[in-house]
Amino acid sequence: MTNKTINWIDRRFPFSSFVKHDLTEYPTPRNLSYWWNFGFLAGFVLVLQVATGVFLAMHYKADAGLSFDSVQHIMRDVNYGWLLRFMHATGASAFFLVIYIHMARTLYYGSYRAPRELMWWTGQGLLLLLMATAFMGYLLPWGQMSFWGATVITNLFKATPFYGEEVVTWLRGGFSVGDATLTRFFSLHYLLPFLILGGVAVHLIALHTVKSSNPSGIDLAAKDNIPFHPYFTSKDFYGLGIFLIVYCLFVFFLPNSLMEPANNIPANPMQTPTHIVPEWYFLPFYAILRSVPDLVGGVVAMGLSVMMFAFMPFLDRSRIPGGASNRPMVKLGFYLFLINMLVLGYVGATPPSNQTILIGRVATLFYFGSFFLIPFISKAEERWLIKRGLPAELKELMEREAREKIDLPPHRRAGDDK
Repeated sequence: MTNKTINWIDRRFPFSSFVKHDLTEYPTPRNLSYWWNFGFLAGFVLVLQVATGVFLAMHYKADAGLSFDSVQHIMRDVNYGWLLRFMHATGASAFFLVIYIHMARTLYYGSYRAPRELMWWTGQGLLLLLMATAFMGYLLPWGQMSFWGATVITNLFKATPFYGEEVVTWLRGGFSVGDATLTRFFSLHYLLPFLILGGVAVHLIALHTVKSSNPSGIDLAAKDNIPFHPYFTSKDFYGLGIFLIVYCLFVFFLPNSLMEPANNIPANPMQTPTHIVPEWYFLPFYAILRSVPDLVGGVVAMGLSVMMFAFMPFLDRSRIPGGASNRPMVKLGFYLFLINMLVLGYVGATPPSNQTILIGRVATLFYFGSFFLIPFISKAEERWLIKRGLPAELKELMEREAREKIDLPPHRRAGDDK
């Protein structure tokens, strides 16, 4: 009976062939490490955020006079409302942590390089949508930090040439952050996750077209790939178990550690907090904004700090396959970049002073210098590695690319003779 039902569906919709081609029998490099788990974890957290957000929206009131009280109602009166809110709030931090680790893995192993540029760019688009969703959701509790954080960030749009004031007024729905701002931010915060789901589908199509990269940086021959199920589904679920242990630790025991205490105070336009800070996942970019004394320059620098990652396929000019696993100078630069991001995060969380401003400016210069120096460092490193002598498999792949004068198409893999 089951087989007849599946066959009946397949004649009208290719469901089982889709599952076999893209899920169970999808050819995967056998040497993938646990760093490749974070893409799956990002998808899991996205579904979790959408589900908890839908239930929270059933009880939330997008009204300046009622929103703060509706959050308290969810916490105190709705059955397991406290759990839904803590899962959603903790899930936002978990989402950014997983995405940042996923991006770091991609940078470390050079998975943004040809022919995976479009996959990398779709991921960058998803990051921008995620940032917009998180920013709009931060206003919804209508606490002190939510209100003043939204005021500061919307003020940045005054840097828009010629029409800055009009853009800010249009974005807020008035001359200040108020009921209209809250209503439209709630609408967009509810809508954007569904756009992210569509973007994830595009991202996965791009991934399955060019196939997964692997730690060696060399595309394996077909004989060296294995089916995704059960080998990597078991690996993903093991990583999910570890993730859920940490996630539940924060949800049940440390939920307020990721929330700003000032957000437990109702929004008051007449009282400005002593130090306005965004959520932790925006702190490095906030530090870059503060490091530039000019408003326009700070906004441009902050925008570029996010968009610079999209230029990595063009900035990295080395022909050495893979990332830091095959390139020692890239490995050193990667770790220095991570340390610099932590420094920027510290500067963004600290009240401005002469010392923190100086540290922030030095860290900002290092941040952008890391990108601008990549073309020169990558070519110098390539010449140095060739002079020292490359491993046979790397040398063979470089020679093949030089002969063909084109990027290897997806169906051509290193080691294939046909």
